[in-house]
Amino acid sequence: MWLHAPSVGEGLQARPVLEALRRAHPDWQLAYSWFSPSAETFASRLDVDLRAVLPFDGGREVNAILDAWQPDVLAFVKLDVWPILAERADARDVQLALLSATLAPTSGRQGVLARALLGDAYAALDAIGAIADADASRLTALGVPHDRITVTGDTRMDQVWQRMSAVHADHPVQRLRATATPPTLVAGSTWPADESVLFPAVRAWCAAHPDARCIVAPHEPTAAHLAPIETWARDAGLPCTRLGAAEQQAMPSDGWRILLVDRIGVLGDLYALADVAFVGGGFHDAGLHSVLEPAAFGVPVLFGPRHRNAREAGELVQRGGALVVTSADDLRDTLTRLTTDVEARRTRGAAARALVQEGLGSTARSCALVESLVARRRRSSR
Repeated sequence: MWLHAPSVGEGLQARPVLEALRRAHPDWQLAYSWFSPSAETFASRLDVDLRAVLPFDGGREVNAILDAWQPDVLAFVKLDVWPILAERADARDVQLALLSATLAPTSGRQGVLARALLGDAYAALDAIGAIADADASRLTALGVPHDRITVTGDTRMDQVWQRMSAVHADHPVQRLRATATPPTLVAGSTWPADESVLFPAVRAWCAAHPDARCIVAPHEPTAAHLAPIETWARDAGLPCTRLGAAEQQAMPSDGWRILLVDRIGVLGDLYALADVAFVGGGFHDAGLHSVLEPAAFGVPVLFGPRHRNAREAGELVQRGGALVVTSADDLRDTLTRLTTDVEARRTRGAAARALVQEGLGSTARSCALVESLVARRRRSSR
């Protein structure tokens, strides 16, 4: 069983499936490939038997990895079906799948040229697990036979729920929780464009609420990114500590109002400390980052206006679990309302959490789809 997930985003959707298949079928060989250099570290942590970077959808590269791995099933994740890889695998009677499949209404994949280039690859898929009915409809327009599509949901719902459930009372992150439970904002995966809105709002909010605190997790926690944030906090008169330094203290919850996250991999746990979450990317061209992690903790989510291609962000807004902010003043006012109106904050947080809860079970449905393809391949090879 081979999953190809080009970047970390697709990898996060693939991981629950890999973990479930490992538990259910310990005798299977599991393989994983990726494309983006940023995904290499993520891939190294997966419990798979085979892993490799696939740098290009070229005939030589594809033939080499097919010769070496000889998969029964090859599953792509989300949307990126590599045409040459799909063609060569199909020619070898490998069963082809697309998991957690989604296609935004504004996606360029629906253009005439893209459909001409990718139509055969999508038509070759044997089974597709779409996130929602609307995705299924749009995928048929790309050439996927309608009878091969099943709505399975988004495996990220299971993934974020599992992570949330692991943050128990004695989890290390709980040491950062202050005894007096001051209002806490967790700002995750922020870019400088987000911070230009976030920081003036936080400064005003902290001035109005002397016990308020903010945890800032930059998308890229490099020295060049962290230093200006520390300078801003000092100029604003807000005591700032890096997460690594706080963790070394006997009382890591004391002495700071700005906690600066200086490494990756911990943000999903830190949302456990949030009363309100701000997710970065909504003021940046790269797009909005995951809103599901804070939603799983029952936290109302705030983000900027550039979220059109983030389905779950739109669903949260519709349900009342998230609010779009357009300026520093807007963010300040929204933080103030949510800080002072506890009932409104709880109601919005519950709506955010409900979205994740209703999506649970996608991993099991995706695994069932894969298992059906393995069974089909075994029958055909007899």
